[in-house]
Amino acid sequence: MSRLFGSVRARATLAATLVVAVALVAAGTAVLLSLRSNLLGEAGTQAERSAREVATELAVGTPYPDLSLDVDDRPVQVVDDDGVLVAASEDLERISGTGIDAVKAQPAASPGGEDDDADDDDDDSGESLEPGEIGGRITVSDGSATVDGDTEDYRFAAVPVKTDDRGTLTVYAGAPLSAEHGAVNTALTVMLIGFPLLLAVVAWVTWLVTRRALRPVEGIRREMAAITASEDLARRVPVPGTHDEVARLATTTNETLAALESSVERQRGFVADASHELRSPIASLRTQLEVAAAHPELLDLDGAVADTVRLQRLAADLLLLARLDAGERPAEARVDLAALAREAAEGRTGVRVRGAEGPVSVAGSRGQLGRVLANLLDNAQRHARSSVEVTVRRDGDAVVAAVADDGDGVPAADRERIFERFVRLDAARSRDDGGAGLGLAIARDVAVRHGGTLTVHDAPAGGALFELRLPGDRAGAARDG
Repeated sequence: MSRLFGSVRARATLAATLVVAVALVAAGTAVLLSLRSNLLGEAGTQAERSAREVATELAVGTPYPDLSLDVDDRPVQVVDDDGVLVAASEDLERISGTGIDAVKAQPAASPGGEDDDADDDDDDSGESLEPGEIGGRITVSDGSATVDGDTEDYRFAAVPVKTDDRGTLTVYAGAPLSAEHGAVNTALTVMLIGFPLLLAVVAWVTWLVTRRALRPVEGIRREMAAITASEDLARRVPVPGTHDEVARLATTTNETLAALESSVERQRGFVADASHELRSPIASLRTQLEVAAAHPELLDLDGAVADTVRLQRLAADLLLLARLDAGERPAEARVDLAALAREAAEGRTGVRVRGAEGPVSVAGSRGQLGRVLANLLDNAQRHARSSVEVTVRRDGDAVVAAVADDGDGVPAADRERIFERFVRLDAARSRDDGGAGLGLAIARDVAVRHGGTLTVHDAPAGGALFELRLPGDRAGAARDG
């Protein structure tokens, strides 16, 4: 069963068919009940009409033998105040549902007898009738009767009438329910035959419509399978021209593939650049060790240490970038950015820190934020002519740390490129002493991970102004204040 309804098309077809089936059953039930109610009401009206015709004859004094009791072969009974059957249809053989099972009339009491005072009493219906008046309250009941050998179900109507000489009489007349039963059964048969056919049509149409609607999805699936098998992220899935949810899915899938392709290309470039950067210090260190092994007196110990330190820093930078690319979330500790800036500037020649004297708190990782400030100061000192200035201040809800130098500045065309990995500007801008071009890339990645930004502008002294903007720690600011 799970395999049978394992596709969206099958489940959609089943759901649509079930919904339509429930709606049809509810509608069919309502139609049958309404039809039955209308037919019963019509039968009751016919029975009342027949009873009133006989009651009218009794009201004008028509004798019992002359009453129209055999019209349309409908059962009719006339009952007096004592519950005695005084007149009935000639062919009536059996009856039930009127409360009077008798089918043969009993001899009527002579007018003027001791029962004559009965006309002073109210009739059983509770109405006070005048002689010759027909009651307005009609009692309706269901039963059966056998007329001339035919037994049917009937709806009976009881109509009271007051006569001058025979007291209050009750006329029971029936209307057959065979039409009601026949119409209901016919409607039920039509529904039992038509509903399955209609459900089959609904299921077939739903199956075709869903197949057509899901055809683009199948095309997307096949293309994604081909992309996975070929590992060619440059390929894209087809986008249907329907401008619906499937088209938006295809567009989003292509955007995801483009982002994935860009990420993979960036990762490949990162690996290639990292391999290139690692090759130089490793090759230099190996050469020095091989020379020292053959000629110990030629060992350049300082050079070996420098290459080892450079290799160690590069490995640490690559490890930090790997953690950032993996989505490592920074700690939510309270960090005093002003104190962190003073610590980063301590011992550096030509670096001055000014701005807020008290704590300026942000939420994040103390180690990573300290790394950002150290990288910015390293970059500023590398390119400054004489001085570097660090400023920490509040700017609304944000905290800003600015590092300015008095060097040549950064050309506008390179102000985004310098934050890319392994990017170093030409010698006119840089006096690089062997850095791998990862310091600013790490600084921006850490800033972004902390919900902030890192941008470069022109400094007042004509050099470069790097501005680190981070969300302020409101709770810490309230305590600091």
